Amino acid sequence: MILRPIEPRDDPALAQLVRSSLEAHGLNIPGTAYFDTELDRLSGFYCGHPGRGYFVLEDAGELAGGVGVAEYAPRDGCAELQKLYLTNRLKGQGLGYLLLDKAIALARELGYRELYIETHHNLNAAVHLYRKRGFVPFTPSREQMMHQTMDLFFLKEL
Repeated sequence: MILRPIEPRDDPALAQLVRSSLEAHGLNIPGTAYFDTELDRLSGFYCGHPGRGYFVLEDAGELAGGVGVAEYAPRDGCAELQKLYLTNRLKGQGLGYLLLDKAIALARELGYRELYIETHHNLNAAVHLYRKRGFVPFTPSREQMMHQTMDLFFLKEL
């Protein structure tokens, strides 16, 4: 397995991974990442932009997961953890922790002091993962929410 920065060639497979995962959890609805305008061009969103980064997990030459961080404008010194996804065949092997740890390290390297995440109660494994890594419940204002359908919010001091 290889963990590496996102490249333009990853865009179609990553968009498909995000969409299929959200579909599997009944979250292919407005107000989720399913309809993010940059979803089909994630490399363009992350590459070459200070304060942003995205890493993909490659297994046997195929995209198997990914995770990113980008500035979270509503809070000074805060990044948002974005699009942490794994293919179904690799879930349950601890790779979610690998991806999350990479994102936390990246956020620190980029100089952020906090990391914010929006998720949904349907995503039990993700919620468990965030709690295990020290994320605590957070209540953003409606204006601070990036995805209005999400119903669980967490923050981690870095």
